[in-house]
Amino acid sequence: MSVRFSSQMVPEVVQPFWAALQKGEFLTEAAAVAGTHRWRGLAWLREAGGVRPRRGRDLQGRCLTFGEREEIAVARAAGESVRSIAARLGRSPSTVSRELRRNVDGRGGAYRASTAHALAYDRASRPKPAKLAVNLVLRRHVEQDLQKRYSPEQIAGRLRTEFPDQPEMWVSTETIYQSLYVQSRGALRRDLTKCLRTGRALRRPSRQPGQRKNRIPNMINVSERPVEAQDRAVPGHWEGDLIIGRRNLTAIGTLVERTTGYTMLVHLPDGYKPEQVRDALAAKIKTLPASVRHSLTWDQGPEMRDWKDVSIDADIEIYFCDPHSPWQRATNENTNGLLRQYFPKGTDLGVHSAADLDWVAAELNDRPRKRLAFRKPIEQIGPLLLQ
Repeated sequence: MSVRFSSQMVPEVVQPFWAALQKGEFLTEAAAVAGTHRWRGLAWLREAGGVRPRRGRDLQGRCLTFGEREEIAVARAAGESVRSIAARLGRSPSTVSRELRRNVDGRGGAYRASTAHALAYDRASRPKPAKLAVNLVLRRHVEQDLQKRYSPEQIAGRLRTEFPDQPEMWVSTETIYQSLYVQSRGALRRDLTKCLRTGRALRRPSRQPGQRKNRIPNMINVSERPVEAQDRAVPGHWEGDLIIGRRNLTAIGTLVERTTGYTMLVHLPDGYKPEQVRDALAAKIKTLPASVRHSLTWDQGPEMRDWKDVSIDADIEIYFCDPHSPWQRATNENTNGLLRQYFPKGTDLGVHSAADLDWVAAELNDRPRKRLAFRKPIEQIGPLLLQ
């Protein structure tokens, strides 16, 4: 087997040509970068089987360069082993073996550096055709399972069970979701979103805990909260949150004492940015006597960015729940549900005055509670507020 290269097919010339094409240059400009004419660039393209690398994909770094592919082609033509080639290039033998398997010239079975380089660029380009768009049998199967109200995860797992030896009939959970929700990947019928458990027409991003780092600087986790706060034995440990109004433009702060269920509402007439919540929250907490001002537990909302200022100003320890863990503020979550009787979702909360909020809080605190043996929160905490 022999490999022939024209006098111009040397790495110093051809590599800039391919790199320019990949960056988005047209054929004439790419040839000029390589110091030659358009007709020579066209000849190189033809020699590569007419496969032109797509734009916008930089394969430098971990991927093989054109020079390395030239060395592989020459070495294989000389009969050198895969391991020997890999050792000289400083690459893994599997990398060289995979390169030879994937990028062999289909016309003659030989490995050609120019063809291999073009094929690698084309294979790595994005976006690729959606699997559910090109495999009609697979798409029909997925649609039928969605109509049975299977979840995407159940569908993906079942496909591997039913077709263990047919990878072309496998699809990932994320691919199904993207085909339903992403317009450019929309191989599946959009109306099938109604078959999902949520039935949402739009997909909501689900953040992972690790993605929420640094939203609140140096926060103290709820696990460090005093034991007396955990068992509700001593009054003075509070839970807090915001209830949000129409179009996320207005909010009301809520404070609930863990032992008695006593509620206070924080007026936020100008919005709920960190500096606005900081001032209003500190002012509200300072209306309490020091004897019932031990700790406050909040979620990791960005409105508490200035929590240290609140802690110092109001002389109260502040702790933060884990992400997506509302049960760590169960009393507050329950109270927020009660408050929705007065402040329905989707309404403008900015229309309520501070006096309105105090009236609602007083009404809640006058309700008998089963967990208090049907005593009222104000009856439980009232003597402490007078200290």
